[in-house]
Amino acid sequence: MKSLSSLSVLLLAVIFISSCGKQESGQLTGAQNRPKWAGFNPFGMVYVPSGTLTIGQSDQDVFSTFTQRQKSISISGFFMDDTEITNNEYRQFVNWVRDSTAHELMGNKKTDDFENETIDWDVELDYADETLGEMYYEGDMAFEGRREIDFAGLKYKYQWIDWQKAAHDKKATRASIVNKAEVAIFPDTLCWIRDFTFSYNEPHSRNYFWHPAFDDYPVVGVSWKQATAFCHWRTKLWNQFKQEEPNTEVFRLPSEAEWEYAARGGHDISPYPWGGPYIRNAKGCLLANFKPGRGNYPEDGGLHTVKADAYFPNDYGLFCMAGNVSEWTSSAFHENAYNHEHDLNSDYRYDAADTDPEAFKRKVLRGGSWKDISYYCQTGTRNWEFQDSTKSYIGFRCVITYLGRSINDF
Repeated sequence: MKSLSSLSVLLLAVIFISSCGKQESGQLTGAQNRPKWAGFNPFGMVYVPSGTLTIGQSDQDVFSTFTQRQKSISISGFFMDDTEITNNEYRQFVNWVRDSTAHELMGNKKTDDFENETIDWDVELDYADETLGEMYYEGDMAFEGRREIDFAGLKYKYQWIDWQKAAHDKKATRASIVNKAEVAIFPDTLCWIRDFTFSYNEPHSRNYFWHPAFDDYPVVGVSWKQATAFCHWRTKLWNQFKQEEPNTEVFRLPSEAEWEYAARGGHDISPYPWGGPYIRNAKGCLLANFKPGRGNYPEDGGLHTVKADAYFPNDYGLFCMAGNVSEWTSSAFHENAYNHEHDLNSDYRYDAADTDPEAFKRKVLRGGSWKDISYYCQTGTRNWEFQDSTKSYIGFRCVITYLGRSINDF
């Protein structure tokens, strides 16, 4: 025992001397014990490398709007969903909000190491419990005695930081740049009826979001605010899973420039994601889901939407960057935006409040949809919709910035 004790003292002395030596070496070695970072490859996403492109119309501006003048810009690398967000993927979000609401009502909470209350997801939910009665339609709201959850009443609460205000307002405090949002997240299934007059689309209104037949179809009836809330939830979901790793960048909607760069698939000044200049291949087959001719909707293989991975992907591996559904971007729409944007990671953004004029609430749409003519499927064509609108032909996909110069650099 005595020899063992002496050995321990000797080891401690060696460690102490070694540590003193490091401190006194006088070398600039950087902060030690930093976490390792090898990057990550998000499931269902493809990498779009850093590069340059010429944004703007690649073909005739048939409406002579001049809202997409050509301009050379550079874009940092990012990951993008290879398909539009599908009904089943969005349903995961809806179910998470449903379950979190139920846990809140049941009082299923636990305290973390920092005395913060969080949901205890290990507790099994019983939706037959009377405590959850307020989540269901009751009285005159119930239909034929069915016990159905009021999904339209589900709301997602989150916080976001106004980085632009933090950078430009010298008097801004931390409290003044932290914003809170609450969004009803259930898709507007009635948009299938509202978007078309004297047209029988009730089957889609009843089934499109719920029926397994449409699980792999792009979610529609989602506003810009709902798409933004989905991105926040997706970030939260990832960070909760990867607790021991450094926080990644956030999932978000692509900027208008990022979307166009990704859609071109490495083919600069090409009118379509597959290159072009035609909407058909050499065999005469249509290459996207849109409105051919004077309204022959099924000619391209889809009367309405089609599966999110239909048709061939572009050279980045992205499906349906033309047609199927138009896609929300994070960018605000302004006719003259290209003249104001910087040529590095161009982005014209404005976070419109509910009290702002309607013109301030326009968000850029890209890609065209199943109900549009081929002009709107071109990679350079700009379009817009109000941020609180829900349409049967608008969906979205997410991006996340790659942390580093480029995944292909060594």
